[in-house]
Amino acid sequence: MSLREAVTDWSRGDRMASFWRLYRWRERCQAKPLRNVLTFLVNRSARRHGGYVGNGAVFDGVPSLPHGLHGVYISRYAHIGADCRIYQNVTIGETGGRAPWVGDRCLIGAGAVLIGGIRVGNGVRIGAGAVVSTDVPDGATVVAQPPRIITREGTP
Repeated sequence: MSLREAVTDWSRGDRMASFWRLYRWRERCQAKPLRNVLTFLVNRSARRHGGYVGNGAVFDGVPSLPHGLHGVYISRYAHIGADCRIYQNVTIGETGGRAPWVGDRCLIGAGAVLIGGIRVGNGVRIGAGAVVSTDVPDGATVVAQPPRIITREGTP
């Protein structure tokens, strides 16, 4: 991280780079006492940023959070693919211990809700405010409530 990026990150008050470093460190930690301390610090940091990232959530890469964790809730059972962009006030929630599996290169708009044991394909775009509770195929765009798929890439 360059000095300019570090100063910008600090001035916004987000400090997301530090959060993700701490999160990865906790995921690699094997010693239970240290892992518990790291879990406490990760949870405090997420709460400070106004969001929640569950203890068992899996991230294939560091997601892009343009507005930080502000209002973002990610279930402990969720799986988020690489290169995802998640805007503010998004809920990726669970029902019955099952949470969404989000593919790579997805965009999840502000205020969207993904709930249950659904599978969201690669390259999917979910519009702001959409509530998604069914599977979404690769390359689709989902809008409104009830969710409607309005485009699919590569389909005639």
